[in-house]
Amino acid sequence: MDKVVALAKRRGFIFPSSEIYGGLANTYDYGPLGVELKNNIKNLWWNRFVHRRDDIVGIDAALIMNPKVWEVSGHLEKFIDPLVECPKCQARFRADQLPYDLNKKGDWLCTNCNEGVLTDPRTFNLMFKTFIGPAEEAANVAYLRPETAQAMFVDFKNILDSTRVSLPFGIAQIGKAFRNEITPGNFIFRTREFEIMEIEYFIRQEDWKRYFEEWRKETRSWIDEVGINLDKVHEVEIGEEERAHYSERTIDFEYDYPFGQKELYGLAYRTDFDLRNHEKSSGQNLKYKDPETGEEFWPHVIEPAWGVDRTMLTVLLDAYTEEDDRIILKLKPKLAPYKAAVFPLLANKPELISLARKIYDDLRQYFPTAWDDRGNIGKRYYSQDEIGTPYCVTVDFDSLEDKSVTVRDRDSMEQKRVKIEKLVDYLKEKLN
Repeated sequence: MDKVVALAKRRGFIFPSSEIYGGLANTYDYGPLGVELKNNIKNLWWNRFVHRRDDIVGIDAALIMNPKVWEVSGHLEKFIDPLVECPKCQARFRADQLPYDLNKKGDWLCTNCNEGVLTDPRTFNLMFKTFIGPAEEAANVAYLRPETAQAMFVDFKNILDSTRVSLPFGIAQIGKAFRNEITPGNFIFRTREFEIMEIEYFIRQEDWKRYFEEWRKETRSWIDEVGINLDKVHEVEIGEEERAHYSERTIDFEYDYPFGQKELYGLAYRTDFDLRNHEKSSGQNLKYKDPETGEEFWPHVIEPAWGVDRTMLTVLLDAYTEEDDRIILKLKPKLAPYKAAVFPLLANKPELISLARKIYDDLRQYFPTAWDDRGNIGKRYYSQDEIGTPYCVTVDFDSLEDKSVTVRDRDSMEQKRVKIEKLVDYLKEKLN
């Protein structure tokens, strides 16, 4: 874990946020390579689940919604964690994650300082509160959304009216959510600001088991597609007492992180809880009308949810490889920030630089390409290995005569001479 965190900062994937002022606990910025990797993950997901399917449409909803949404969804009442504190060292803990049974009376010592006696548990709402307008008063209270799902329910009628979707169909969204976590940590695993890729898939009630199983398989297929090791992934059935208030069945896909087996993705059967309650509260008809029979009913919902940040963390953990004297980030080519890098063999030879620059300009018309003319060629190769670039293209003196370049494979380090005129097609084939 420490090695991945160090590489992420050193190579410009992830930085501590506002670091020059001492940072802000568990808050991170995505650097030049990090934003490319993150966008590649999101674009791959969107292409797979929206563009390549005819039963899913997308939205991009507001971060701040009418606070009534969160009252009706149950978040104001039930989106809470039990909080305990240490009066000696001021550490705070989720009571349900301590190695104690706090329901039994006793003086439970703080696990941080081993001296202070923990307070009794009290409830703590995880939503970030803010105010709309200049006056900070109860009438102007609003919340940053703690999940992206509710927008897909409150926009349900608009989507039915503006599209030709029919059951079964899904609404997809990628977006930020905010939770005032008591115990964030472990790098980007748990942060207070995070990004979710989520689908609400609307079905008939009698079909829920079938579609739950389909989305379970889809989730496993996605895990494999992005290069996460399926041997480290466990499906955990969540018991009734631990499920969210809206869920009748939930599976967590948990991953073997260096800090233990923890959640990666979730899959829930939300029944018709959300549409039914929003209709009752808003007075708007949120039922689906069958175009053939005229039957009206609230569809039930299967919800697969993928965390963008946790995807990125697990991808980095499984891609990180040490071989002999080099570090390799064995990213799937479709996720790599750069698909290729172009080097002139020597940086002080104008004729090599000129040809290499032309090749570089040609390649980046087709895919992200890096330029590197610093240091010796071996160090340049190793630098690109460390950021996950699948192929390096070297222009040497022979290139001036035979119009060919050397293409080096990141993982095998094998080198092959390729004609410049065929280079784009060669790399496209390799990358695909």
